[in-house]
Amino acid sequence: MAHTLTFIFVGLLAFSSMIRFWLGSRQISHVQHHRDQVPDAFVKNIALDAHQKAADYSSAKTKLGLAEMVVQALLLLVFTIGGGLQWLDSFWTAIIPNHEMLRGAVVICSALFVSSLIDLPFDYYKTFVVDEQFGFNKMTPQMFFTDLIKHSVVGILLGAPILFAALWLMQSAGQYWWLYLWVVWTVFNILMLAVYPTFIAPLFNQFTPLADESLKARIETLLEKCGFKSQGLFVMDGSTRSSHGNAYFTGFGSSKRVVFFDTLLTRLNTEEIEAVLAHELGHFKHQHVIKRIAMIFFMSFVGLALLGWLIDQSWFFQGLGVTTENTYMGLLLFILVSPVFLFMIRPIMANYSRKNEFEADDYAAKNASARHLVEALVKLYRDNASTLTPDPLHSAFYDSHPPASIRISKLAAYTS
Repeated sequence: MAHTLTFIFVGLLAFSSMIRFWLGSRQISHVQHHRDQVPDAFVKNIALDAHQKAADYSSAKTKLGLAEMVVQALLLLVFTIGGGLQWLDSFWTAIIPNHEMLRGAVVICSALFVSSLIDLPFDYYKTFVVDEQFGFNKMTPQMFFTDLIKHSVVGILLGAPILFAALWLMQSAGQYWWLYLWVVWTVFNILMLAVYPTFIAPLFNQFTPLADESLKARIETLLEKCGFKSQGLFVMDGSTRSSHGNAYFTGFGSSKRVVFFDTLLTRLNTEEIEAVLAHELGHFKHQHVIKRIAMIFFMSFVGLALLGWLIDQSWFFQGLGVTTENTYMGLLLFILVSPVFLFMIRPIMANYSRKNEFEADDYAAKNASARHLVEALVKLYRDNASTLTPDPLHSAFYDSHPPASIRISKLAAYTS
């Protein structure tokens, strides 16, 4: 059974890597093939040089993503059948021989730390080469590493308690440890949704109340019309890190906030901002966030139940290159290899997300203005250098938002 799992794991990793490489190559070829012609629906609003910039930006990001994918796949092989995790465990066992829970936490953190170190050069290159080349980066190296340290500290402060809770439950809570852990994990995530806007997000960005009284009054009227109660309207200093623009809801229950990037407010007029917000309210009205959270909780329930069974199977460990069969190695293996086995559900999730976007667009068209939403989207596509001509297969597999031409076409039906 162990050899069968090894064969399946390596085969799926190779298959998923080849599919990702093939889709990435299609994306690059497709956007470059359409680089010299602005689609008819956008020819009046987007200049050829902006369209070409978007094509080149998309290609550069895709190439970088493919390189990162290859490195991550190789690292996973080194960790598993290459014996890397077993070496880490042996190394820390010699240092911490008598405290299994502490050793388990250190082994898991060591593996995640190595993965982060591998990702770091790609993140740096994306920020200071790719985004810099296309005029989006506003960060300095000092800011980049300061953010990295902040994220690491916050991750440790928040992650350490839940990790130790998980390891303790796995060792001490009996047969149904996975159910108790699922309850703890669910409560923890709900708590994070509530406290993130007020206590965590301000560690990385400044949030100031929306000062434009005219815009504020218009937005509050829209919020009241749609039955949305929030903690307030805030502007985030997104321009300190990037010139990309966005708007979003954050928080849970009474802690919900409406957040606008300052870059968005400088690019869109009042009617366009209202239309973008109406789209976001569409997600709220259709309960997309709640449904997504429920889906994540359900998947985590199934995943932990599966881990509860796998952790007692010797072939699970041996088939993935590990001879030490204990709770923390089982948890670490499951975290690392599960994305390989879940790869093919990605297009299903992407399709579900795109349907949500269409529903939110429909809501915005009915409660604000389809024409103004189209105008806002065109500006955002142009200013964010979002390609107007993605490869259909690549888009179907990865994109959480519908292709620009399809989205604009559906909204245009409301204006005709």
